[in-house]
Amino acid sequence: MSQHARPQDLRLTRRIEGKPRVVVTRRLLPETQQRMADLFDVTLNTDDRPLAREALLAAVREAHVLVPTVTDRIDAELIAAAGPNLGLIASFGAGTEHIDLAAARARRIIVTNTPGVFTDDTADMTMALIISVPRRLTDGEREIREGTWEGWSPSALLGHRLGGKLLGIVGMGRIGQAVALRARAFGLAVVYHNRHRLPHALEETLGARFEPDLDKLVQDADILSLHCPHTAETHHLIDARRIAMMKRHAYVVNTARGELIEESALIAALEAKSIGGAGLDVFAHEPRVDARLRALPNVVLLPHMGSSTFEGRLASGDKVIANIRFWADGHRPPDQVFEGWA
Repeated sequence: MSQHARPQDLRLTRRIEGKPRVVVTRRLLPETQQRMADLFDVTLNTDDRPLAREALLAAVREAHVLVPTVTDRIDAELIAAAGPNLGLIASFGAGTEHIDLAAARARRIIVTNTPGVFTDDTADMTMALIISVPRRLTDGEREIREGTWEGWSPSALLGHRLGGKLLGIVGMGRIGQAVALRARAFGLAVVYHNRHRLPHALEETLGARFEPDLDKLVQDADILSLHCPHTAETHHLIDARRIAMMKRHAYVVNTARGELIEESALIAALEAKSIGGAGLDVFAHEPRVDARLRALPNVVLLPHMGSSTFEGRLASGDKVIANIRFWADGHRPPDQVFEGWA
C-alpha cells in the first residue's frame, strides 16, 4: 500500500521538461483519455485489446510513464528492457500483483496505483454474490429467460436465508471492512481472518470478530468471502484441504483474485455437491473460464466486473493523472507503492 515518503525514496523523483511521454495499455473512459491528451504526450490503446509483449517492450523503451492495468504482466524481464527515460509505472487499479516491484526498485522506477476508488463498488458486488448464490437468483432468472417457469410453487427454487448465518471474511482491508458493514444490515454474523487484528474500536464499529486460525474460520463459515491480494503466500490459500473442511451447505465468494482458490479442487467440490455453491467474479486463467464451471448450476459467474462503475473508473483515471503530474513536476506521487522496496 502507499506509505509516507522516506528520504531515500525522494531521489527517485525527477522533473520532466515539456510533456512526459505516456503509454496507456488499455482503453480508458473518454473523459480520462481527453485529459491525458491535453496534459501529456500520450499514446492510447484505441481498440482496447491487451498489448502484445512486443508492444509493451516498445512502450517501456520509449516512454517516460507506462500506465498498465491488471491484464498486463510487468515482470522483471520487461522492466530490465526499459529505456533510460522510464521513471514511472502508474498502474490503473489498486492491485500491483502484475508488477515486479523489486525489479522496478532496482531500476529506480517509481510504481503507483489507485487505492480506495473501487472499495464500495467491489463491496457492493460482493454482497450481490452473497445474496445471489444462496437465494438462487440466477436459477430463477434462467427459468424466466428459457420459458420453463410454471408458476409459483411452495417447493420451487428453495434457497437459504442470510439472516443468522456466519460470514467469514478473509482479508480485512478496505474492501473486507466495507463488506462487513453491508453484511450487518442483512443479519449476518461477521468473523474475519487477517494478517493483523484490527483495533478493538474498529471491530466494534464493523460488528466483526477476529479469528486467528484460518482453518477454523473455513470450518465455521456459512459463507466465505475472499478479499486479500494474490501473493506467493496467498496462492491457493483456499486449497483442496481447506475446501474439504467447509460445511456441506457453505458457499465461497471471490471478488479478489482467481489464484486465491485452487480452482480444480473447487470444481470437484461443486460437482460432488460437497459444498453449497460459489459466486465468482475472478478466475485462475482469465479471460478463460473452465468449461466445467460454466456447466455447474450451483455457481454464479461474473466477468471480473466488481469494480465496473463509471464513478470508480473516472476516479481511478483521476488518480493516475495526479500521480503522473506529481512525478513529472519532480514530486513524490501521492500513491507511491513501496512493497518490495529496500
